[in-house]
Amino acid sequence: MVTQRSDRIAGEQAALRRVATLVARAAAPEEVFAAVAEEAGQLLGAHHSWMTRYDPDGAARLVATWSSTGAAAPAGTRLSLGGRNVRTLVFQTGRPARIDNSTDATGLVADLAPGFGYGVAVGVPVSVEGRLWGVMVVASSQGESLPVDSEARLAGFTELVAAAIANSQARVELRWFAGEQAALRRVATLVARAAPPEEVFGAVAEEAGQLLGAHHSWMTRYDPDGAAKLVATWSSTGTAVPAGTRLSPGGRNVYTLVFHTGCPARIDSSTGTSGPECDIASELGVRSAVGVPVSVEGRLWGVLVVSSTQEEPLPADTEARLAGFTDLAATALANAEAQTELAASRARIVTTADTARRRIERNLHDGAQQHLVSLALQLRAAQLTAPSEAGELMRQLDEVATGLVEVQEELREIAHGLHPAILAEYGLPSALKELARRSAVPVRLDVRVEGRLAEPVETAAYYVVAEALTNAAKHAHATTAEVHVAASEGLLCVRVRDDGRGGADGTRGSGLTGLNDRAEALGGRMALHSPPGAGTTLQVQLPVEPARPTAVRTAGPGA
Repeated sequence: MVTQRSDRIAGEQAALRRVATLVARAAAPEEVFAAVAEEAGQLLGAHHSWMTRYDPDGAARLVATWSSTGAAAPAGTRLSLGGRNVRTLVFQTGRPARIDNSTDATGLVADLAPGFGYGVAVGVPVSVEGRLWGVMVVASSQGESLPVDSEARLAGFTELVAAAIANSQARVELRWFAGEQAALRRVATLVARAAPPEEVFGAVAEEAGQLLGAHHSWMTRYDPDGAAKLVATWSSTGTAVPAGTRLSPGGRNVYTLVFHTGCPARIDSSTGTSGPECDIASELGVRSAVGVPVSVEGRLWGVLVVSSTQEEPLPADTEARLAGFTDLAATALANAEAQTELAASRARIVTTADTARRRIERNLHDGAQQHLVSLALQLRAAQLTAPSEAGELMRQLDEVATGLVEVQEELREIAHGLHPAILAEYGLPSALKELARRSAVPVRLDVRVEGRLAEPVETAAYYVVAEALTNAAKHAHATTAEVHVAASEGLLCVRVRDDGRGGADGTRGSGLTGLNDRAEALGGRMALHSPPGAGTTLQVQLPVEPARPTAVRTAGPGA
């Protein structure tokens, strides 16, 4: 008797050791399940054994089967629960269960017993981290029994199964976490480099859909009336809904639910849904969907939706995992809005400054300059009336008259620098010709602009050339300069190159910094290339509207 008991314990320890070895080397759960079913069945002298997982909907699915008779139920078989049988009893109580006579069993599971010749059946729960996961069942043939301590002896195997499942889940969760972080990092990189919101939306839809194993995902913006417009779509099936599709408000669907509540929404079954979105979902075969709101500075902007065509609902943590993507989308939107507001503010500042320049130029021209001209004329008239013998007086009057002319010329130069009247009257080509004519450095000018451009663009281009030519003469000591200005494909490109000593630094001095601010305020950009000893090239690109016909004089002064 002692020898038999020792042999039994040794056999049991050997079986547990073999299963534990699989668990220790992180074998796939399916491999562990199959080993447990076989080892437990053989150890207890059973004829059949099953490892069964409980599904969320209350059904049971065979994940591993073994039989000494060759008449095993196939793995993957799905059984509904109910009646009196060990699977249902374990599910209801969470404790081991035994049925000593299959004739006492009822339910779908019991209906299988006659086909496989079951007798006594014992089931022991498999719990993972305190949650009932499944059941381990062994059964004898009809007319045979199982050891009275079968439940206790099965417990060792179910504990190993639970450890294998927990380890597998931990590995899966780690992989998911790593994948989630990588996906979020890719989207965050786009946000950090200020990518256009449309590019971020497309990346969010794709990354979220792939990460969650969804079949479709959409980024949608709400209109004030609650309608939804798709701004980005992704599909693993190749049947994505086109971006720009507009969905009317109303019905029972995730778009409308999120709009009304401002909270995440989930639909696990297409039954009972309604609305235009559901018509599209039906065509795509969607069965479940989850939507998470996208809010910008406390204001509901849109919703990120993922959907699946499978019968099983999307994972329970889908809402939480989507939140990371919606936060990044909201950040991209907030950044874009801030950049738009900043650009508009800078444009207003530039426009205000240009308006002030024009007003000062007009005041100088219509006020101080005209007054000086009038004084000079009066002085010349006084000279004509002076007696011929007053030679010293005539000389002094002549000096004063000459001084007034010089002051007038100086004021004209100042006014020209503030805002050249020729630019407003005749346009950019004529203004640049005048600028090149007055330059202290010989200029080769190439202007390819037809018609008039928007006033802020013409003004910016003019000051770019003026500043570059001034720097070429004053700082670079250049002997020649080239100016190329061309409008093409929605851009005005201005390039000024000189043969001076180079070494210009765009971060030092207010002139180049002001030009860069002016260009960026108009949505353009500036580039400076100035290696020491090799001259300087200043290039600016400004977005422009299509050229419009000149509304005022088309010829330059003196034409």
